[in-house]
Amino acid sequence: MKRKIDQTLLELWLGILAYGAVFEIVLLFFSRNPAYSIGLWIGVFLAVAGAFHMWWSLDRGLDLPEKEAVKSLGAQNIIRYAVLVLVIGALMFVDFANPIFAFCGYMGMKVSAYLNPLVHRLRAGKKEQEISDGTAL
Repeated sequence: MKRKIDQTLLELWLGILAYGAVFEIVLLFFSRNPAYSIGLWIGVFLAVAGAFHMWWSLDRGLDLPEKEAVKSLGAQNIIRYAVLVLVIGALMFVDFANPIFAFCGYMGMKVSAYLNPLVHRLRAGKKEQEISDGTAL
């Protein structure tokens, strides 16, 4: 069975990628060190993967009874942050990419979440969109 991608997740991904592109342009303006750019895009990839994992775990966890949902969502949250810590920790020991810029790339998920209403409005075009509670965007 093929499922459609959730529109909110798609908009979150678009925001993360836009953040990465803008950050990359600013980064190239100040420095041309490839380790910075590689670190940034590793972080952006982690943000995209983390957003998918968050969507998947919420979609699955909210169908469970309350106690099991709390356990499941907590465990998935720990897994998500453990992967982030492991990747950034590994980057600290190899001279391949900058771990600080990887973290900055991961923060694209946060920025994208805050800018999601703007991304939603841009994707919707000029026509007025309504949220499920009737609020016009």
